[in-house]
Amino acid sequence: MASRVAALLLLGVLCFSFASGEIAMDCCLQAIDKRLPSKNIVDYIIQEAGKGCQISATVFITNSGRTLCVIHPSQKPWVRNLINIVNKKKQQ
Repeated sequence: MASRVAALLLLGVLCFSFASGEIAMDCCLQAIDKRLPSKNIVDYIIQEAGKGCQISATVFITNSGRTLCVIHPSQKPWVRNLINIVNKKKQQ
């Protein structure tokens, strides 16, 4: 009986340690400052430095599934404008 309890405790500890492992993230390693045409962009993700990634950036996703890393929206108005356009498209 004691060995069963010990085995269950060990199993619980192992499961907890695997579950609490870090989740791998896809991060932009560099970001460009190049305007993108809004017709090809369908979604975006804001990447913040220090939250699993090294740099802050905006990850735009194209209609073909490609990801494009551009500068953070706090740095340039054109990035904020493109985000607003994408948000309006998603609401339609």
